[in-house]
Amino acid sequence: MKNYISEVIVQLSSNEASFRLERLYVNKLNIILVQILKHEWPARWRSFIPDLVAAAKTSETICENCMVILKLLSEEVFDFSRGEMTQQKIKELKQSLNSEFQLIHELCLYVLSASQRTELIRATLSTLHAFLSWIPLGYIFESPLLETLLKFFPIPSYRNLTLQCLTEVAALNFGDFYNLQYVKMYNIFMVQLQAILPLATNIPEAYAHGSNEEQAFIQNLALFFTSFYKCHIRVLETSQENISALLMGLEYLTNISYVDDTEVFKVCLDYWNSLVLELFEAHHNLDNPAVTANMMGLQMPLLHGVVDGIGSQILQRRQLYANPMSKLRMLMICRMAKPEEVLIVEDENGNIVRETMKDNDVLVQYKIMRETLIYLSHLDHEDTEKQMLKKLSKQLSGEDWSWNNLNTLCWAIGSISGSMMEEQENRFLVMVIRDLLNLCEITKGKDNKAVIASNIMYVVGQYPRFLRAHWKFLKTVVNKLFEFMHETHPGVQDMACDTFLKIVQKCKRKFVIVQVGESEPFVSELLTGLPTTVADLEPHQIHTFYESVGHMIQAEPDPQKRDEYLQRLMDLPNQKWAEIIGQARQSVDFLKDQEVIRTVLNILQTNTSVASSLGTYFLSQISLIFLDMLNVYRMYSELISSSIAEGGPYASKTSYVKLLRSVKRETLKLIETFLDKAEEQPQIGKQFVPPMMDPVLGDYARNLPDARESEVLSLFATIINKYKAAMIDDVPRIFEAVFQCTLEMITKNFEDYPEHRLKFFSLLRAIATHCFPALIRLSSQQLKLVMDSIIWAFRHTERNIAETGLNLLLEMLKNFQASEFCNQFYRTYFLTIEQEIFAVLTDTFHKPGFKLHVLVLQHLFCLVESGALTEPLWDATTVPYPYPNNAIFVREYTIKLLGTSFPNMTASEVTQFVNGLFESRADLSVFKNHIRDFLVQSKEFSAQDNKDLYAEEAAAQRERERQRMLSIPGLIAPNELQDEMLDS
Repeated sequence: MKNYISEVIVQLSSNEASFRLERLYVNKLNIILVQILKHEWPARWRSFIPDLVAAAKTSETICENCMVILKLLSEEVFDFSRGEMTQQKIKELKQSLNSEFQLIHELCLYVLSASQRTELIRATLSTLHAFLSWIPLGYIFESPLLETLLKFFPIPSYRNLTLQCLTEVAALNFGDFYNLQYVKMYNIFMVQLQAILPLATNIPEAYAHGSNEEQAFIQNLALFFTSFYKCHIRVLETSQENISALLMGLEYLTNISYVDDTEVFKVCLDYWNSLVLELFEAHHNLDNPAVTANMMGLQMPLLHGVVDGIGSQILQRRQLYANPMSKLRMLMICRMAKPEEVLIVEDENGNIVRETMKDNDVLVQYKIMRETLIYLSHLDHEDTEKQMLKKLSKQLSGEDWSWNNLNTLCWAIGSISGSMMEEQENRFLVMVIRDLLNLCEITKGKDNKAVIASNIMYVVGQYPRFLRAHWKFLKTVVNKLFEFMHETHPGVQDMACDTFLKIVQKCKRKFVIVQVGESEPFVSELLTGLPTTVADLEPHQIHTFYESVGHMIQAEPDPQKRDEYLQRLMDLPNQKWAEIIGQARQSVDFLKDQEVIRTVLNILQTNTSVASSLGTYFLSQISLIFLDMLNVYRMYSELISSSIAEGGPYASKTSYVKLLRSVKRETLKLIETFLDKAEEQPQIGKQFVPPMMDPVLGDYARNLPDARESEVLSLFATIINKYKAAMIDDVPRIFEAVFQCTLEMITKNFEDYPEHRLKFFSLLRAIATHCFPALIRLSSQQLKLVMDSIIWAFRHTERNIAETGLNLLLEMLKNFQASEFCNQFYRTYFLTIEQEIFAVLTDTFHKPGFKLHVLVLQHLFCLVESGALTEPLWDATTVPYPYPNNAIFVREYTIKLLGTSFPNMTASEVTQFVNGLFESRADLSVFKNHIRDFLVQSKEFSAQDNKDLYAEEAAAQRERERQRMLSIPGLIAPNELQDEMLDS
């Protein structure tokens, strides 16, 4: 076989002319050869490598192809083998290649020192690059390899390949043993780099006009610096000579970070973020000796003698990086990504337009840049402020004016909200907002004004704390937003309404008190001018505006004033509503006109917006329109039914029927929003629920499936969750109206009526939680329907439905355990539930439900071991002999069940697993880990992504990360915090 392989290699490479002409053919044969070697003859590798090296020495052409084969071999074993071969086989192949690497190493060095053939040297460097990440370190640091690579770096035709090799070496990190070699390599590299690319070079410009090879060099340079610094930056901080080279390298990396290429910037940003975080954490922990002690593994008493020295080192290090960090602040300001709240963008033709779709990559980049800039701000607030204000003054003077420059500056200013002390933030914001308002006044041109308006709105929306403390600024800003609401440039009105809502939510109390120098509260002034303010807004913008004013009114403590404000706010829609109802009383046909239907829909949406912000205080308004609203609902429902009955299934797709249904849905949404937001007052339930029984519930039961609104189910789920046991007497009627007919709709398949599915199970869960006695009164056939539907739900592949079904099942199990029907229920359903839960637990499709599957199984095993079940779970007519107790029966039943489900597992493995379930049942953490280990080890799960089995731990980690972020001012933006409105 050895001779055969050798012959193939020589044949592949011997004829130089044909080798050049048929390179593609040769490469294909190379790949086939490597696949054969990888899979068929691993035992023969020890003879193959010497054979290959020997063949390589016969001619430079053959040598070049041997290098290609070696590179392919390394890539196959190290990069592409996951999932194809067992870990043991990969390990054996690696060890075999590793032990034979000396010959490859000698061959590479020989070629690099002796050959003049460009293609061969490039092939050799490429092969080295494939091997460098895993070969024994001695081959790199205790041989002339590094020195040889550095000799090739200045030569243009080898530069990129050499740099890739040096980057692989830079990324290796095995302690301090080779520190001296790394320092030497870095210093030689920096001397060579200055000759190739002088530090004064405008790298972004050079990149923009460079060839593909030159652009690749800049990309590789970014990878080299970031790889080296991630692993070895501390080594370069040890002497002045090394520090100079380090600072020069950081200067290069900063300049590369300005290159207009997303991938290059991502590489740089990733490193800057990690460096700034490291510097910040050291600085942040200086004030907390306990954290410092923990980081160093010291006891607190031992720390006091050390802490001053550590503090001094941290401050020195911070000083060392002060200048690079200052330049990095400017980089972040100049390149800040667009935040989610900004709706106005420049298109590819240079026009200012409204954004139509969010770019998730940009949002991820913004998050990382924002975090980096906040850490930089904490490291030096003064420098951050100075750089931002200087750049803003250049916008005003026109020296640095451009849309992009203003955008990135304002996005950066908004991103550091909350990171400064309040006094400093106030001083900073006064200057920023004043300058931006001035810029808006002096700048001509509609597009220019739209860009400035967008930035003013974004910045003020990010600083609620400042606005709460400065009424005059707050009033000026809100009035400016009202101006922008008349600006018809795409996106400006949307952003003005969104910003107004965001500001009002955080500053609502300021608008309902009489401020110094004012004759009335701002809300009163606003309501007087309301028709003018909203005159140019679209309906959806008016709804946002009304929601905002609702928040203001909600903050008014005087009930009389509150009702007066609400009446004034709703005056326009109420006039229109009264007019429509009056006309309808003359002729019902008036309500059938499409324009009238649209107006009714708009009025209802406006009411819903106000109800969402006012809650209980919306009572007077909804009482005014409630009965008329139900009459309109009934009439439109009849129209829909007759249209579908006459026009068949396609009638439900017509624009007319869709419009009528929109009114029905909005009616249900308005009632649900009010009842959900209102305080739990029984009289509200008594006032609103009985009148809805026939127009809403009866209508649902009578209607065709395609005409039933899923919102009916969520409305009654909300009502039961709100009024709890007070609804017990109404449950039979609710059940009768929705249960059977909805089940028929949703159990035919897993696709139809998706909204009905989820809302139906949410309603069932509300009943099981708050009105359980009503479920006990169901007949056994009805209860079986309930249990069958729950099982159907958690079998569902739609995550929300399965999760709702499992939560509902847990409620039922606990409630029945505590009831007088405990034995009767579990005798009927225990084994079915266990079997079905094990089915979804082990089928690999339902991993997201893992946590709930575990809770159900724990409940079942704890229940049988507790002795709470006093009647046998087995069927005496089919079981040949009685069991001593239910626990022994369930244990045996479970072993049989799993033995059948997992035929690839031995009986002893299954028995051991089941015994472990019973032994660990009392400790949820141990119980869960026991089940997870069993699943991960089983054949079905072993080759899959099992992250959903660890979702609970991942959620706990996210919560820890959130707590960490909360401890650092600004990391969670102030407008995202659920603050307690600290108004004075």
